This record gives sequence, C-alpha cells and structure tokens, in this order.
Amino acid sequence: MVVEVKALACELPARHAVPLARWSLAELRREVMAHGVVAQISGATLWRWLSQDALRPWRHRSWIFPRDPEFARKAGRILDLYERRWQGAPLGPREYVVCADEKTRIQARRRKHPSRPPAPGRPMRVEHEYARAGAWAYLAAWDVHRAKVFGRCEAKTGIAPFERLVAQVMRQEPYRSARRVFWIVDNGSAHRGQRAIARLQARWPTLVLVHTPVHASWLNQIEIYFSVVQRKVLTPNDFPSLAAVKDRLLRFQARYAQAAKPFQWTFTRRDLTVLLARLARRPRRVAA
Repeated sequence: MVVEVKALACELPARHAVPLARWSLAELRREVMAHGVVAQISGATLWRWLSQDALRPWRHRSWIFPRDPEFARKAGRILDLYERRWQGAPLGPREYVVCADEKTRIQARRRKHPSRPPAPGRPMRVEHEYARAGAWAYLAAWDVHRAKVFGRCEAKTGIAPFERLVAQVMRQEPYRSARRVFWIVDNGSAHRGQRAIARLQARWPTLVLVHTPVHASWLNQIEIYFSVVQRKVLTPNDFPSLAAVKDRLLRFQARYAQAAKPFQWTFTRRDLTVLLARLARRPRRVAA
C-alpha cells in the first residue's frame, strides 16, 4: 500500500488522465482514496510516507539539455580560467579574468503609499499598487580573482553601452597595463560572435573575449553578483524615481566592494565531465 502511494507520487498526473500539472498533497490524497489504494488516509500520514523518501511531487525545477555542439570545449575553458589556467598553462600575475553581463529592465516602481518599516511582530509592509517611473539596464563586470566589481546604468543595452563598460574597466589599472584580460560573456547581441571579438580586440589588444555556451549563463560568475543585487537592493522594489534606482545601485556597488571576496566556485572540469556523461545516458524526446 505504501509502495503504491509512493509510486503514484512519482508519476505525472497526466499519465493517469488527471487534469493537473503536478500533485499537491491534497490532490494526491484524493487520488489514492479514489482509486482504492487506501480507504482513508490523513494528510499527516501521507506527508510522513512521502518524507521517508524525500518525495515532494508538488515541487518542480526547470532544466535544459546542452544544445551547443561545442558545449564541453566552451564550458571547459571557462572553468579553467576560474582556476587560473588557459590552454593548459597557468595564468601569470598580470593576467586577469572578468565576468560581465547586463541586468535588464530594472524598474522604478513608485508605490501608491509609502512602505512601512518592520515593527515587533510585523514585517515590512509594501503597497501592492505602483506607478512605473522608467527602467534601467545595469551593466556590470566582476573580477573573479580580485573580487572587484564595476558597473553602470544605461537607458538600454547594446553594443555602445557594453563598450562603455569595457572602457570603464580597461582604462584603469591594473587592466590598462595587463598582459591579458579575459572577458567572459554570454551570447547576447551586444557581444556575440567573432565580430564582437574583432571589434573589441581592435580597440583593446590585450582583451580576450570568451563566450559561454548557449543557454549556460550559470557558468558566468557575474550572475551570482546579480542575484545578490536582486535580493539586497531591488526586492522589494520601491523607488520614488529612476534616479533613485541608479543612486542605490551604484552606492550598493561601492558598499559591496568594501567587503567583497572571490566567490567560492567549486564546479570544475571533472564535475563537467561527470555531468555531461550523465546527460548523455538520458533518453531525449525529440519534438514533433
């Protein structure tokens, strides 16, 4: 009986013609009783049975198969750079690794009533309704090993705004006199492909542009910094003006830099090899 209940929890509802995306505890309880698996069961008992095998069928997580034919090569060289290696050789003291990207559509949401601070027994309160007061694109770069962050707010993304970020970094030491500065970026239109490589290297000969594989932004450490910004600066979003958004972003950037440390990146080439081997063993469903 317990095994049957757990087996049902491990099936998608659609397989049993149930019009649900996933099981909730209440829906699963209803289904096992409707099918006569048990005559009666409480939610607490069902929870206990599922917990024995850490089953949570109401939870879900999105995932995607790597579809870049050069995924292993592209991902591997980024992981090497994080360990201060390039093409099999260690990086020198005048070589740096910078991760960069754009965080788009950062709105200034002006709440219809002022937010109220927390009080004993009461969390901070934020008015649900708001008026939009514009949006910024926040472009940022993160020095992986020196834990330095650089950023700017732009009205929109594009080649020119991204090149202004590059110039902001490359015009200052130690990057200006570096032997090489590796820039890890995704495949966004502002820095995509060989044309972006040629354009940037023509202006900055020591810059080496390194692209992540398609759909692999998780390999770019700047996304970790953006997640910190989202949690600590932008949530909840309550700004009187667009200027206030810019002011807080740049002041937080300066504040963060005072205590920043390199991120503890633990995913290595060996982990990549294991991951890709595991994915290769999974059957893929081809879309019709």
